[in-house]
Amino acid sequence: MPKIPQGLRVVRAEAPPEVWPGAPTPLGARYRVGPDGVAGTNFALWAGGAEAVEVCLFTEADDFGEGRPAEVETRLPLTELTHEIWHGFVPGVRPGTRYGFRVHGRWDPWTGARWNPAKLLLDPYARAVDGDFALPPEVYGHVRDWPQQHIADTVRDDRDSAPYVPKGVVVHDDAPGDEWADDRRPKTPWADSVIYELHVKGFTQRHPDIPEELRGTYAGLAHPAAVGHLRRLGVTAVELLPVHQFAHEDHLLRRGLRNYWGYNSIGYFAPHAGYAATGTRGQQVAEFKAMVRALHDAGIEVILDVVYNHTAEAGERGPTLSLRGIDNRGYYRLPSDARRYTDYTGCGNTLHVVQPNVLRLITDSLRYWVTEMGVDGFRFDLAAALARSMHDVDMLSPFLAVIAQDPVLRRVKLIAEPWDVGNGGYQVGAFPPLWTEWNDRYRDAVRDFWRGALPDVRDLGYRLSGSSDLYAWGGRRPYASVNFITAHDGFTLRDLVSYEHKHNEANGEGNRDGTNDNRSWNCGAEGETDDARVNALRRRQLRNLLTTLLVSTGVPMLVAGDEMGRTQGGNNNAYCQDSEVSWLDWSLLDDPAGAAAGLHRLTTRLLALRAAHPVLRRRAFFSGLPRDPDGLRDLAWFTPLGAEMTEEDWYAPASTLGLFLSGRDIPGRDERGERITDASFLTVLHAGHEEREFLLPGPPWARRYELVVDTAREEQDKAPGTVHEAGTAVRLPGRSVLLFRVGTEV
Repeated sequence: MPKIPQGLRVVRAEAPPEVWPGAPTPLGARYRVGPDGVAGTNFALWAGGAEAVEVCLFTEADDFGEGRPAEVETRLPLTELTHEIWHGFVPGVRPGTRYGFRVHGRWDPWTGARWNPAKLLLDPYARAVDGDFALPPEVYGHVRDWPQQHIADTVRDDRDSAPYVPKGVVVHDDAPGDEWADDRRPKTPWADSVIYELHVKGFTQRHPDIPEELRGTYAGLAHPAAVGHLRRLGVTAVELLPVHQFAHEDHLLRRGLRNYWGYNSIGYFAPHAGYAATGTRGQQVAEFKAMVRALHDAGIEVILDVVYNHTAEAGERGPTLSLRGIDNRGYYRLPSDARRYTDYTGCGNTLHVVQPNVLRLITDSLRYWVTEMGVDGFRFDLAAALARSMHDVDMLSPFLAVIAQDPVLRRVKLIAEPWDVGNGGYQVGAFPPLWTEWNDRYRDAVRDFWRGALPDVRDLGYRLSGSSDLYAWGGRRPYASVNFITAHDGFTLRDLVSYEHKHNEANGEGNRDGTNDNRSWNCGAEGETDDARVNALRRRQLRNLLTTLLVSTGVPMLVAGDEMGRTQGGNNNAYCQDSEVSWLDWSLLDDPAGAAAGLHRLTTRLLALRAAHPVLRRRAFFSGLPRDPDGLRDLAWFTPLGAEMTEEDWYAPASTLGLFLSGRDIPGRDERGERITDASFLTVLHAGHEEREFLLPGPPWARRYELVVDTAREEQDKAPGTVHEAGTAVRLPGRSVLLFRVGTEV
């Protein structure tokens, strides 16, 4: 027998299995019991414009000698065609079977036609994926190394890609809802939510109490050590960086790096196989569900960061992995020069969401993750790209209209990243009711205030009180604003106070990647330093930023590790750093008397305070008008002299601001229809570097004030407990926050 290279596909010579007509729905590979009680798998693929479709089944073969494993590929034509869906039922194909598609059609890139049956294609509806994407030349539909590079993407490559691409896996789906009958979703109201953005691998990879074999996996995140940290901290939801199956970009693989964040999706139904501890032949599905259950049992919701705006196939010079080879013109937005791609994402392509079958793919995927995988919501990456109709962003677009009327999706948490990179793509404040938004104007205003760069405090006032200028329309509420100071993209909180310039050299792009607009301040030294005064100031600034975030009106979002002062060494674009640069360093908490542990305790105290006081979790915007006979308004702003701010004060430079939230009569009623009352709070923010005094306002605001947080103090184990009489002057140390509580009786 001749030598057979490792991994070579051998097409079976004997008679192939019989293919019955099957059904055009549901799409994908669905195991079921067919006619006459025969078990098998129904395959259905929408491929508009294709001339023929084959489903390819893969099985391991016996050793072909010299220890070289091989596979057998069986190609079966799907001859039934219903409304552009090719389908067939194959008896005997059971869960765990690996498969892909080959799609035949014209090769004419000049008109957008890029069919190439030499390329094995991943099923867009695959429930699980086995294997990882390497990107050798054979994976490209065109001849990647063609001498004339300017036309390389127009020359078809007929080499077989099957040895180099992962395969879909047939999964036995449970009946929707059955597996979750005894699951108790937390269903946390938006106003009570605290979001914690984390990376499945990065959060668990270095945790000493998680067994080594579970680190970096869904099972690791479900471990009591991981869940326990989240519960003790007091967050209500985790927002997972992308867990859809994704691929690594060629330029990263060439530099020995990988896509760590995962914003390069290629399988919208499949949990990323790289995060599975139990196996990749469908076991990752059960492992993901078990993780969701564990988090739900702890009262924590699961929100997925999803990337439906583009795929890993990139632009015209990208690989042919799935949609490009199924129907390039049907799935992607193409300009008048159909050889190219319309790119509103900065990633080479944009999904054509206006197309009915693309919209169906996205909404089918979303419903699947809710009904069969148990998740509680989604954060949509570059959501403005999904809201575009033909060209412009349109808040009446098909995507937003379908979501609004869908009985499953309109009931889960929906978060928009309200921008893309195209013209008119910045849409903060424009998404309709049902949606919340990442509020980058909050991020910028708070960063600028604490680094002393705000010309006045007008914008800051709006951000701290719920951003009514952006969201008080159409029935939207303060919780439409997801307030954040840091996110995965950019500096960590510690780096925000330690670096003024990005340090991304490890990414291999000459420090050109990542934003230059960091709005950061290094407190007097760039990077790590032994200067005790600089380090003390940095610790205080961390406390200032966290306190500001957690007492602001709106939904706060924390980034995993910020509560313990995690650093990335000044890397503000660690998307390719699957290393200790990005993984949480849990040893920071080893010293109970250390700065990291103190910051963690402060975060926990602030979250407990927020959970205990509805005045900090308002469900309606402030009116600024008197709400009782004493003339006490629900919101008031004060100067350091204890006087209410005037119009002139808002336009003047200021580094000190007092914010009074009245809990005497909070709009809305509790579950029994009773009035909601609470303590009131006075927050004093002082961003100046010099000490100054602040005169505490007298009646009707309060007669006395109890100090509950003082960020000038290093130790934050418990509230200071100091009580000050109204009308007295309190000392504001340079760059500090004082948070006072006023009893229900003022």
